[in-house]
Amino acid sequence: MTLVRFISANGDNVREVEAPPGERLLDIAQANGQPLEGSCEGQMACSTCHVIVAAEDFDKLPPATEEEEDMVDFAMHVTRTSRLACQIWTRETLPSLTVRIPGGSHNMHGR
Repeated sequence: MTLVRFISANGDNVREVEAPPGERLLDIAQANGQPLEGSCEGQMACSTCHVIVAAEDFDKLPPATEEEEDMVDFAMHVTRTSRLACQIWTRETLPSLTVRIPGGSHNMHGR
């Protein structure tokens, strides 16, 4: 299991959930009420599932593909540890993962 921590843009809200290996971060976020749209459903055609991975967890993830890096460039509030939630999967070798939902990443319903 991976303990996933979602931190709101202002840091006031932290939601922790456990996810089994093989789950996509975007799906975990949406199932737990996090404001990530993922309008392309993981087809790498948008950047609406942009998250900022905690520095201590960033190097634990496989490197982003060139295509993912290109899509992240379209997101708001990009940092050195920005990734797309549709391209991050839990796995047995990842005991925990902390991500921040950047400001301006509201879905169509404004959540």
